[in-house]
Amino acid sequence: MKTVSMQLVTVELENGHRGVFIGAPLVTDERADADCQVEEVWFSDIQDVPDEISLTRLIRMLQDQLCRCLATLQ
Repeated sequence: MKTVSMQLVTVELENGHRGVFIGAPLVTDERADADCQVEEVWFSDIQDVPDEISLTRLIRMLQDQLCRCLATLQ
């Protein structure tokens, strides 16, 4: 079976609300040094996705979003 690496990021706000975000791994055991500290955090607009979306389709959407963000920065 083919696998995909994913990482969860949990954010807790001062008011106690929490969100969990899923994405491609940013920090791995091999790269958990000082160069991997969080510098900035961006939030996209809220997007409605079908509740039966496949993981493959969701990953493609995430990759597309990341490409648009990187293109905006350049």
